This record gives sequence, C-alpha cells and structure tokens, in this order.
Amino acid sequence: MPVSSLPPPAKRRKTKSNENAIKDLELQIIAALANNASLNCLSDLLDIAQNVSGAKDTSKTVYSLYRVFVIIISSNKLALGGGDAAKIVRKWVWERLDAYVNLLLGLLQDEEATLRISALEILFSLLKHLSTSLTKSSPDNQPHFHFSHFKHIAQALLLCPPSTRHGSTASFAGKTAPDVREHFVGTWFTVHDDIRWCFLREATYAPRLVIWNILVIHNPLLAFILSKYSSTDHPNLLGNLLSIMEKLTTFPTDPSELNAWWVEELGKKPPKPKNGKADEIDGEDEELRDVGDEDEHNDWKKFFDEEPNAKHIKKVDGVQGRTHQLTFHQSLHSLQAHRAMFTRTWLTFLPHLSTSSNRVFTTRALNIMHRGVLPHLTRPILVMDWISACVDFGGTVGLLALNALFTLIKDYNLGVVTCRLQHLFDLSSSEITLLLLPLPESMSNTDLVSSHLPASLLASFIKRLSRLSLSAPPAAIIMIIPLTYNLLKRHPALMRMIHRMQDVDGAFVGKSRLASWHNLLTSYIDPFLADEANPNITNAIDSSLWELYSHKQHYDSAVSTLARILEEAFTKPGYSMEDFLDHTYGTLIEGETKHHIKKEPALAMELVKNPFPLASDEDVRNVVESGLDAMSELWVFG
Repeated sequence: MPVSSLPPPAKRRKTKSNENAIKDLELQIIAALANNASLNCLSDLLDIAQNVSGAKDTSKTVYSLYRVFVIIISSNKLALGGGDAAKIVRKWVWERLDAYVNLLLGLLQDEEATLRISALEILFSLLKHLSTSLTKSSPDNQPHFHFSHFKHIAQALLLCPPSTRHGSTASFAGKTAPDVREHFVGTWFTVHDDIRWCFLREATYAPRLVIWNILVIHNPLLAFILSKYSSTDHPNLLGNLLSIMEKLTTFPTDPSELNAWWVEELGKKPPKPKNGKADEIDGEDEELRDVGDEDEHNDWKKFFDEEPNAKHIKKVDGVQGRTHQLTFHQSLHSLQAHRAMFTRTWLTFLPHLSTSSNRVFTTRALNIMHRGVLPHLTRPILVMDWISACVDFGGTVGLLALNALFTLIKDYNLGVVTCRLQHLFDLSSSEITLLLLPLPESMSNTDLVSSHLPASLLASFIKRLSRLSLSAPPAAIIMIIPLTYNLLKRHPALMRMIHRMQDVDGAFVGKSRLASWHNLLTSYIDPFLADEANPNITNAIDSSLWELYSHKQHYDSAVSTLARILEEAFTKPGYSMEDFLDHTYGTLIEGETKHHIKKEPALAMELVKNPFPLASDEDVRNVVESGLDAMSELWVFG
C-alpha cells in the first residue's frame, strides 16, 4: 500500500479545529471592538500563535492577529486620553501588541521562507498604521513616525533573534536571512526616504558623548562602541549592517529626489526652520518608548554642518538650515540632514572594520567606498585617516584603499604627498630627473596645492629637492627651481626658508667658488636631518634653501639666471611647469651654441706648441720612468 502524503486523520482533525478556533476568536474580537466589550479573546488568539507548531497554522494565526490589531489601531484604542480604566486597558493592549511583535521578530529567522517574508511585511504595515494613528492623535496635527516600533525592526534585522515557533530549526546562526535582507533593501531601505533615514539613525545609535569622543577626540576607550549592543556578544552585527549598507545604491543627490515616503503623512511639506533650537524627535509619548534627553543626543549633528560658501550658494529645493536645528519632519526633507545621518553611520561603523579579524569586511567596505560612500559624505576627508591606515595593510586591502585615496585626491582636493615623499626620500640625485618629469603638473597642481598639508611636510619636500639639486644635472635643477617658487608662493608659511640671511651672510662673498663653499661649511650648521625617514620631523622648516642659493654661481648660465628669481619679489604668477619639461643636456648645449656672443672672450693670438710650459719633456719622462700617474702629476693647479 503506497504511503499517503496527507497528514494522519488525528492531525487533520486538529488542524481543522485550529482553523475554526482562529476564525471564531477573530470574529469575537472584532465584535468586542464594535460593542466596546472585553478583549480577553485577544490573549487566547495570541496563545495559539505562540504555541502552534505548523507553519500553515502559524501563518493563519499571524495574519488573523494582524487584522485584529489593525482594527484596534485604526479605531484609536491606543490613543492617549481617557480615565484610569482606559489607561489600564490601553496598557494591557500594548502588552499584547508587544508580545505579537516579538513573535514576528523571531519569525524573521524562521526556517520557513513564507513566514519570514510575511513577518517582515506585517511589521512594516503595522509601522505605517501606528505612525498614522500617532499623527491623528497628536495635538499639533504634525506628522509623526513610530520610532519605538521601528527600533524593534532595526534591531531584529541586525541582531537576528532566533525564531520562537515550536519545531523551527533555522540555521542562519545570527546572520540576516538573505531573502529577508533583499526584501527589506529592495522594498523599503532603497525606496523610501523616511525608512532609510530612520534605519541609519537606529543602526548606530549612541549618546552624544560617545559620538563626540569617536569623531573628534578619537578616544580609544570609547571607539569600540557601535551601539548599545557589543559586537562581541553579537559577532554577526558588523556583517549584518555592512550587508545592508553596501546595497544602498540609490542615495539621493538632489533635494527633489526626497519624494518617497512609507508613512504618507511625512510627505507633507514641513514648516521652514526657525532660528531657535528645535526638538529633534517630536510627538512621541512616554508610553510608546523611553524618552531621553533627545536634544543632548543630537548635538552630534553640529559636527557635520557644512559652512556655506557664497560662491556656490544657489536656489535649491527642500529644507535649508543647520541640521542640528531641524525637527524630525524637517530633517526628512533636508538633503543635508540625510547626508549627515549617512556620514554619522559610516564614521561610527568604519573603526570596527580595521581589526585583523574583520579584514574581509574591510575589503567589502573599500570596494564600495569610492562610488557608494565618498560622494554622499558631508566631508569626505573625515575618512582620510581610516583609508590611509588601510593602505598600510598592503595586499588587496591596500590596493582598494589606494583607489579610495585617489578619489579623495582627484575629486575632493585632498593632498596626500606623504606616500610620494617617502619614495622621494629614498631617491638619489641620478633618479631625481626621472621623478620630476611626471611630477610637476600632476603632483604640484593636485596634491601640493591642498591647504590641508602641514608646513613641516612641505618644507621637507622642498628641502629634499634642494639638497638633491647639488648633485643633479642642469635639466633637473631647471625644474626644481620653478617648482619651489610655485610652492613658496602657494604656501607663505615656507617663505622663512629663503629669508634667513644669517645663514648665508658672507658665506658666498669671496674671490672664488671654492672659498665661498669653505666659508659656508665652516660657519653654518644646517639643522635639516637628511637621514630622517619621517618627513614631519626633519627640522626642514628651521633650515634654509642655501642649496638653491648656491646655484647663482652654476656653470650653466640658464641655471644661474633662473636661481636668481628667489631673490626677487614674489609678484610674478606661478610658473607653468610644462615650459621646463623639455630641458636636457642637448637643449642646453644647443642654446649655448646658438647664443649670440656680445663680447668676444680673450684668446691667444699665437699657437703655443707646449700647452703645459711647467712640464718639460724631461719632466714627463722622469714621471713615467718612476711609475707615477703622469696625468695626475701634470694636472696640478698652483
């Protein structure tokens, strides 16, 4: 006899009885709501949902409870007001609703895919109904968002509590179920602006003091706090958050794109910001969530405010104003507030990815950094330190970090000369020309122009070039001098390096070049530490560019003439480095041969047979016979 695929008769009768009981209880609750009678049947229906084991029965019970609670919420049974009896009933209903929500949160990790998706959709539907009810019962008639309910959803997506359904053997091990994550991201997170803003707020919620220490003071004792939940107790917390954040590909770039709202009442145009400080979250009763000092918690927004630039001010849509002075409703309609929330999330999140155990997460974050994170930060340079630290990791992480670093340099005026200076400090004078050929236009106009570079770093760069110029070919010196001129003009703090007259007074005043060098070497001690690998502590800012000063007596007239520009007033515009890139020994010799001679040099009128009159033939013969080097003996200057 073939095995039947149907459940045994006893189980079929039990399933049928559960279905009848669920339907009967639902009808009784609806009738009780209409007649304002007792709601004790609600507890019975909730008990069935918590104790049933079959996925089909669980689904029917969950949807039955959903329809009941929608009626309760829509009939304002949870609205504030009324006498003591009404408050007791409201509290009792809230307890039943919290138990139902906890059941739904656990079902997000259930082994049955249908229950997972259904639970997520019911949770967000309840969010909409609760927010609408809160708006209707608000005395100021302003739109509100039910943060207490949404906080449970956000925590369930990140912390992933296990399913409480009897018989469920889920194997997600604390990780967000892939179908739940995809459904959340594709239906709410990347579509509705209010859901995105609130999720970013809840994902990395921390008190103001913690945020301030992390972002400004960089206190290592507080840097480990991502939220009130520790990543040690929840090892998949970072991975769950990153798996959601890396799928955010529709972040708004214009105020007109803020037009999709899950809670429709939030789409109402908010009032213009006032000069006074406004409450961040309004309209939330203490019965709905724990109320803290929200004004203190939201001072972190001041850190992300951008100073207005008069050159770039133009008429734009949306709410304008300081983000820390906007209400919740105004923040949802402000692009700057969305960017501030996005920035806060990443700045709180990134420090946790720098450990060796989270290197995979670091790679994933860097993979989207240049296209999905940096364009939406209020100030992209805030992640400069983290990216620079990732460069030192090397390997795949270092390569991806260089990609993000290049984006900061190219698009956000960030000067990162440290890496190139490190290579420059290891170069010899014979290699300096090869480095300077591609350097001036790309590096001086992109990196060294940045106002974020410290003077000590730039001084080391210039001083190192000056020192290498002493043994560099003329073609390299001709590029070094105008490059130095441009840098001195762009960074006035370095002008002190060419105005230390006490360093060279009298050093180059002599009858010969040899005597000038002797005076310099015996009277001046250069504080520059040429062997120091760290360009920030070479004492170059306390030194001078005496090396460039010495080129005034260079044997090549082009170099000696160009070296004198550092003695003149800096009233000329910056030099175009392209004009100095084609100088070689060939061009220098060609210029000398084609140079018009104004005054003929002194020449001997008669041919001299013996150019070395002090060395006779007998002297030369004696030197050769004695085994000495004839050339060394003859080339002696008295």
